Amino acid sequence: VQLQASGGGLVQPGGSLRLSCAASGSTLRDLRIGWFRQAPGKEREGLVCFSTADGATYVANSLLGRLTLTRDTAKNIMYFALDSLKPEDTARYYCATEALLSVNGPDTLRCTYESWGQGTQVTVSS
Repeated sequence: VQLQASGGGLVQPGGSLRLSCAASGSTLRDLRIGWFRQAPGKEREGLVCFSTADGATYVANSLLGRLTLTRDTAKNIMYFALDSLKPEDTARYYCATEALLSVNGPDTLRCTYESWGQGTQVTVSS
């Protein structure tokens, strides 16, 4: 399976964006598609992943209340819509397969991911 994230760009603080994740070689519903981001000089930050115990969706605290995940089954595309953007949201965003929860701490969401594409750059700046 190949994933392609798109939709990034330059956004002003307080703005919103919608990233897309298109899959080829498999249908999204058969994959546990999650998201992570990485800013220059920083560790990868898990954003969305799933529990193997019950399939529950886990979202990073930094995105709670700002993130909407949707899926267009007909187009085989998943959408990641984030609003109230902040400069600290600046990073390269990736969608990835087999996004599994590793640790859900009070300040940290750790996930493992199997494969991902090139990602898409999001820059939040005035």
